[in-house]
Amino acid sequence: MQSWLTFLKDHGALEVDPQTRAISGFAGAIAVTPPSTDFVVPLTAFGLIAANGAEAATFLHNQLTNDVENLGTDEVRLAGYCTPKGRLLATFLLWKTGDTIYLQLPLELQATIQKRLQMFIMRAKATLTDADQQTIQLGLAGSAASAALSTWFPVLPAAPHAKVDSAAGSLMRLADSRRSSDAAPGVEDVPLYLWTTDGATAQAAWPTLIARLQPASAAAWQLAQVRAGIASITAATQEKFVPQMVNFEAVGGVNFQKGCYPGQEIVARSQYLGKLKRRMMPATVAAEAIAPGTEVFAETDPDQACGMVVNAAPVPGGSDCLVEIKLAALESPVHLGTIDGPLLQFHALPYVLGDADRPDLR
Repeated sequence: MQSWLTFLKDHGALEVDPQTRAISGFAGAIAVTPPSTDFVVPLTAFGLIAANGAEAATFLHNQLTNDVENLGTDEVRLAGYCTPKGRLLATFLLWKTGDTIYLQLPLELQATIQKRLQMFIMRAKATLTDADQQTIQLGLAGSAASAALSTWFPVLPAAPHAKVDSAAGSLMRLADSRRSSDAAPGVEDVPLYLWTTDGATAQAAWPTLIARLQPASAAAWQLAQVRAGIASITAATQEKFVPQMVNFEAVGGVNFQKGCYPGQEIVARSQYLGKLKRRMMPATVAAEAIAPGTEVFAETDPDQACGMVVNAAPVPGGSDCLVEIKLAALESPVHLGTIDGPLLQFHALPYVLGDADRPDLR
């Protein structure tokens, strides 16, 4: 990983955060704000846990919200890791290559989450290792990315959540993003890809990639995920939400037919007993540098927070956000930080919630 970071700095990477390893941008970038399509991002701010062993799939199946035992090598899934009270400690991208199961999560959470999972392995024939040092992760977006990737992957993943492997590594198609926060679902969708490979391949590919794609900051990938409506738990939001509060079951992150896992009873009860009263919604706001966990306030109840920011990314004039909120609060103006803070403008989700709890933001 250090040689990859050194390579990126030698090729224009700016301000690599010493804690998160997030790259703030590249020298010579045309735009100050993150691009929405046709870019490539070194995903240095994400850690990677590798699970191996005869019982690795069974172990993870019994810990996470999604089915791991039946995970194929041609797919990628979302999964959550909950406390016994059903609150999310982490969200993962989950895939299998060969006999290894990989879990991608923010680097700031990797050490503590890996240690916690390790505590429950007991006598299971499974090992967890840090794969971050041996694996380079690249995020790519747009039709130009699809064309560029064909150099290494003659057959691309045909649809979101599909995965292909080649001598160049693994390529996964993630949930599509949108060019703008208020774009209608299905209109000008932006394909997103995750490419995992070794350091030598990544360094050899980089000049070709940046000849066709804009090298971009970590914020560009965060913006793409926000516009795709995919929540990522961070240190500031651990234990704040059950999966449904951040729409995790709506994006395929929860399997209600699988066996037990920590918090399963509460997650199932939230799904089947009564109407869900809290959801995550996309919004724009005229404010910058918004931290996850920032509370929001509705004018109908100014003394008590009605929700909080899950993730945010900069856009011209402000930020795009994912906000977990009481659905009833959407009927009144909602402000960021305090009741006197900037006004949030909410938008429709890029996917469908259950009919019973779908807010009307048309």
